[in-house]
Amino acid sequence: MPRKFDIQPRMIRCAHCQRTFSSQAHGTRHRNHCPHCLWSVHLDNVPGDRQAQCSGEMMPIAVSVKPNGEWLLIHQCRQCHTLHGNRIACDDSEILLLSLALRPLTMPAFPLEQITTGGSTVK
Repeated sequence: MPRKFDIQPRMIRCAHCQRTFSSQAHGTRHRNHCPHCLWSVHLDNVPGDRQAQCSGEMMPIAVSVKPNGEWLLIHQCRQCHTLHGNRIACDDSEILLLSLALRPLTMPAFPLEQITTGGSTVK
């Protein structure tokens, strides 16, 4: 059965940051995001199928960790708002990945001054 995805390495220009990168990288079979800015384009419905009709820019919004310790990059399409989890690749920006991982700590969903310990408010 023929594969529906491109298995030949090629250079891609990022639609977001305009830098170029290889379509192949260790750690992923279906390169779908820029290793420099972590943005992507909504191309797949299922990894590698290239059947999505949207073609909107996919913004990196978070990281998730699978039970085996593997990190996933979470993207949200700016056009149709679809969410996708994608494996990180060996050449992804470590600084940007860590900044996504730390985002909940730097922007908590509640005022920190309202945290209480044993009935007293922490200031």
